[in-house]
Amino acid sequence: DASRLPAMAERMRTDQSSFDHTGGCHAAALFTNEGKFLVLFEDVGRHNAVDKVIGRAVLDGATSLADRILVVSGRAGFELVQKALKAAIPVMVSVGAASSLAVDMASAAGMTLYSFVGPGRGNLHV
Repeated sequence: DASRLPAMAERMRTDQSSFDHTGGCHAAALFTNEGKFLVLFEDVGRHNAVDKVIGRAVLDGATSLADRILVVSGRAGFELVQKALKAAIPVMVSVGAASSLAVDMASAAGMTLYSFVGPGRGNLHV
């Protein structure tokens, strides 16, 4: 249900304490398909934040992430879409823009990509 996705990005933003202090950290968060918040990590690098989220899920015993939603604070570059696909995450939400390559990659793989998410706005790529 795409109507849940903006609330996930807002929820992620409320837990970005490092960003609040520095203004220079990216975040990645993992949610259930129902919108339940699971985990958030921040890092100077977008890729590192995503790696931390996926790694934590694996360390916590997740055998599949096929029922999870990845939310990222920055743009949706193809590299982040690729990481989500490798982890079998079917939905990715980004606060920023999605590159055309990211949209093409997500579309070819059957991933739902939602970019520029915010209150009352967003671009749904399916």
